[in-house]
Amino acid sequence: MLKIDEHVSLANYSTMRLGGEAAYVTEIHSRDDLKEAFQWATERQLPMLMIGGGSNIVWRDEGFPGLIMVNRILGYEDYVSLDSHFITVGAGEIWDTVVGRSAAAGLTGIEALSLIPGTAGATPVQNVGAYGQEIAQVLTSVEVFDRTTGQLTTVPTEACGFAYRRSLFQTEYRERFFITAITLHLTAGNPFPPYYSAVEKYLAEHPATGPVTPRVIRDAVIAIRSAKLPDPAVVANNGSFFANPIIDGRTFMELVGTYPTMPNWPSEDGRVKVPAAWLIEQVGYKDAHDAKTGMATWPAQPLVLVNEHARSTADALQFRDSIIAAVQTKFGITLTQEPELLP
Repeated sequence: MLKIDEHVSLANYSTMRLGGEAAYVTEIHSRDDLKEAFQWATERQLPMLMIGGGSNIVWRDEGFPGLIMVNRILGYEDYVSLDSHFITVGAGEIWDTVVGRSAAAGLTGIEALSLIPGTAGATPVQNVGAYGQEIAQVLTSVEVFDRTTGQLTTVPTEACGFAYRRSLFQTEYRERFFITAITLHLTAGNPFPPYYSAVEKYLAEHPATGPVTPRVIRDAVIAIRSAKLPDPAVVANNGSFFANPIIDGRTFMELVGTYPTMPNWPSEDGRVKVPAAWLIEQVGYKDAHDAKTGMATWPAQPLVLVNEHARSTADALQFRDSIIAAVQTKFGITLTQEPELLP
């Protein structure tokens, strides 16, 4: 029998620790729990949302008038074929625990995604990526509960619509599917160089005593991230709040003529990725603290917006908008928010 709580603060379900009230909240520990919760809400004609750890969610102050289902579905199954490992992970598993377990087993493919907060089921939604790896590179399928049929089904990687920090789970799949598990294709062995520049630099300064294993890369990424990002369990934040903008080649050439030191990563299609952190720093928001909204940027990484003493999500969004406006005015580039604004 499901335990369903009423009138629950959504601030408890976001690492930004802001938001209104949910009419109902329940925890989902199995696929049967999910079917029961779905039926319960359907009978009452209530809207439904499934969430993970809340690290990528900003809740609106208006709250949610339906049922919030907190995904706690666990599981880690490893099917081995030669050097290939097909790992099926419950959507409620803590993602960094999954990465740690696979790296300890000598499997490569997700070790650079260490210390990313949240659950495994959230990784395909935003096509999570960091330090040269992204989930789309290793994901083979996503197990989902289909609200149109009331049954479990599988979405293959090619049907996920992956792009930079994007997937169809953010758009046309959003109202249809609840993610219950993901399957990853990892490889036994060591990662191949060259590594991501920040990782290369770290390894040059902290040379490995033996081969560069998945565990060595994981330890390097943990050290890098820990030095510049706050722990959301201690400091209220959603991690990187803005995606790195991708601009066309012509716009980049115009900008680099004015700002010759602008960092950039060209892509094969002629477009150029520009680091949002650099743009934010250039408009004066490095280690910024706004007394009016109670929001700030993290001293070591201006991409991270921190809730110091904000009273509402409206405060956080006001601070966000001031940064977006400043970057737009100076560079003509519009920053886009990474965390989902729900509902």
